[in-house]
Amino acid sequence: MVSGKPTIVLVHGAFADSSGFNAVTKRLVADGYPVVAAPNPLRGLSYDAAHLKALLDSVEGPIVLVGHSYGGAVVSAAAAGHPAVRALVYLAAFVPETGESAQALVEKFPGSTVGESLKPVPLPDGQVDLYIDPKVFHPHFAADVSAGEAALYSITQRPATGAALGEPASGPQAWHTIPSYNLISGADRIIPPVTQEFMAQRSGAKAQLVEGASHMVFVSRPGATVALIETAATETAERAQEQESERA
Repeated sequence: MVSGKPTIVLVHGAFADSSGFNAVTKRLVADGYPVVAAPNPLRGLSYDAAHLKALLDSVEGPIVLVGHSYGGAVVSAAAAGHPAVRALVYLAAFVPETGESAQALVEKFPGSTVGESLKPVPLPDGQVDLYIDPKVFHPHFAADVSAGEAALYSITQRPATGAALGEPASGPQAWHTIPSYNLISGADRIIPPVTQEFMAQRSGAKAQLVEGASHMVFVSRPGATVALIETAATETAERAQEQESERA
């Protein structure tokens, strides 16, 4: 789909799927944006980034690429050098530097409950799938979502492999060259706010703190989420117009 607006590509993280973006997608579509919700395999960082890059290659026109949680690491790798990606939006997300893993970043500062929240499932190939234990999904992952909604998300969550969360980012990271925006969830118990603030500052992102928001900020605060995405899209269009004027 091509319109006068960039396509918004949404990338979910671990312990989630694209259905979490339903409220955000409805608002973006109502505002005239083409939207693609990318299926994130959650099998390994380089593997997942390659799959996302293939999807990005199929999108016509400019892209605003949005990643939640582990999805932030995936978009950072997939967008590197991709000419169509004009802005990156991180939602309570990992923004790694080359050589850093999600696991290393979550351990950088105190405050995460992720280690005590994980429920491992050994796989036949020797790998392990990791889930958030449904018993703690609501308080640890989605505290500002209703208990009923959180229970549904805990049931439909998709696991990430331990290898994916432990794999260091390799190659150039897109935030070095592409303007970025960062929505920081102020009561996050998975990626502590101090960690999110560190990554946002390091990347030079335009950051916004959402007080009291859990790790599922895009579910509990769709208005704030859409506002930041649309700010990225609007500023992307403005930059394009300025560049066109300079060439004229």
